[in-house]
Amino acid sequence: MDYVKAFLAGGLICSLVQILLDKTKMMPGRVMVTLVVTGSVLGFLGLYEPFARWAGAGAAVPLLGFGNTLWKGVKEGLLSDGLLGAFKGGFTASAVGISGALIFGYLGSLVFKPKMKG
Repeated sequence: MDYVKAFLAGGLICSLVQILLDKTKMMPGRVMVTLVVTGSVLGFLGLYEPFARWAGAGAAVPLLGFGNTLWKGVKEGLLSDGLLGAFKGGFTASAVGISGALIFGYLGSLVFKPKMKG
């Protein structure tokens, strides 16, 4: 049942984003920033954690989950180190995910030999 909930939640998020891309003139970069900011705001309001507990990876993997991770890091850094912690907390919390994305993206580029579009 966990897989079904994750699939439904992640699919719903992706469907809403696709509708946003199709029905507005927003460019993909702005939509991605909107998702990260929305995840941070929902985390701040305390609404994202219950949703993430219910949906599992369906809520944790999309960019909404990344925004929530940033918020949790900022909150933890602010509580432990004050104002300076607010600046470094998001980087500390998301460092592993960002590093993994860079490393696996690089390894994927070695395996699949990407070409520049011309």
